[in-house]
Amino acid sequence: MTGQPTNPPVSGHTTATLETSNPLARLDSIATPPGAGIGRPAPDFEATAVINKRFEQVRLSEYRGRYVVLFFWPLDFTFVCPTEIVAFSDAVEAFAERDTVVLGVSVDSQYTHLAWQNTPRAEGGLDDVAFAMISDQTHSISRAYGVLLEDAGVALRGLFLIDREGVIRHMLINDLPLGRNVDEALRLVDALQFHEKHGEVCPANWRPGDPSIDAHPDRAKTFFRQWGKAA
Repeated sequence: MTGQPTNPPVSGHTTATLETSNPLARLDSIATPPGAGIGRPAPDFEATAVINKRFEQVRLSEYRGRYVVLFFWPLDFTFVCPTEIVAFSDAVEAFAERDTVVLGVSVDSQYTHLAWQNTPRAEGGLDDVAFAMISDQTHSISRAYGVLLEDAGVALRGLFLIDREGVIRHMLINDLPLGRNVDEALRLVDALQFHEKHGEVCPANWRPGDPSIDAHPDRAKTFFRQWGKAA
């Protein structure tokens, strides 16, 4: 990717300081609009993405009718980020089996995304990525989802589970040093789909095949009698 533009360092910050600085000192800089929240429609967007190492336009609403896991990372060519991206890429087939699309977003340009994919994993790169890596150079997507650190110009590690109607059903926002668990994202997709199909609710650490709860004061006793014995 010689000659392609790359994103400049965030003014006043190095990657190391971004991932280790005091989060409490940054709370006031996080954009938290009323539009991104549980039970609310996921803010729509259209942006350029790298898909199979080609530049394509992506619009979130085009995935209506399927589940979407939308996640943000702070910056390309950093440290925690490639481990998360590779983990989500490796799990794309598992998400697809659940009719779930994975979309990833950062404030980097599409050129930087492509350069990172063309960098070997042994050198901190990505190699092939099986989901769309979306460019948010204007910061509009990160801001709409309330994960943008305005002062640093990067996104926190946000993850949003969006249902088939385009409604946010789960959201998680980690500080910069804390990588996410892809298995947990899959578990939450399973739990949401189980609830939608059966109407019952999923207790702590629930996985497919585990007992669920009929959310009725009397019928729930069936679950709690067994749960109490195991305690």
